[in-house]
Amino acid sequence: MENPVISDKFTIEDIHKIRKYNAEKRKNLTLKERLEDIKNKANECEKDIKKYRKEGTVI
Repeated sequence: MENPVISDKFTIEDIHKIRKYNAEKRKNLTLKERLEDIKNKANECEKDIKKYRKEGTVI
């Protein structure tokens, strides 16, 4: 499954695309695998946020 294409304005449709993508990607994973995947993505997001704050970049 390909990553969803997100619009520049980040609309509600984009949120639906992301949720559908994540549901499809995780549907055959065990609970442990799902939680690990969520944890890894949250850590990546946290790193990006810290980077943007340090650079003063608008998200």
